[in-house]
Amino acid sequence: MVHRKKVSMPLKGGCQCDKLRFELSAPPLMLYACHCTNCQKQTGSAFVLSTAIVENTFSFIEGEPAKVEWTADSETQRYGLYCSDCGGRICNGQTPSIGVLSLRAGTFDEKSWVRPAAHIWVKSAQPWIKFEADDLLYDGQPTDYTPIAERFRSFGAFSA
Repeated sequence: MVHRKKVSMPLKGGCQCDKLRFELSAPPLMLYACHCTNCQKQTGSAFVLSTAIVENTFSFIEGEPAKVEWTADSETQRYGLYCSDCGGRICNGQTPSIGVLSLRAGTFDEKSWVRPAAHIWVKSAQPWIKFEADDLLYDGQPTDYTPIAERFRSFGAFSA
């Protein structure tokens, strides 16, 4: 995928009703499709597109998020921040914090650069999902995210 222009920072986005708005001051570390059963239930779809972002580069600029907590397929304690008016999920985090949030790629205002660098939890993927021969695939939670981050950077959407 060739990008005609580089994406400028900061990136902004929000929920479906736009009452909860955010700003991201640094490019995402990576973007992946998660096929876990939690993401399938949360989205009502087959997967979610998530961007891994450094937590301290993210802030809400309008509205206050509501919070929900659960235990993920990976058995980690997770939480989600969402709009209490429309229910739109913005991001997920881990307790205790690891300094990284999983921000829903579909919530960005500008999405022309959105492309997954990998697919995780493919053991839970719906049987009709077809992967490309060069896709990075992980049966569960990756133990090393370096290949995903490197592939995401190779897409060239953001300046180095």
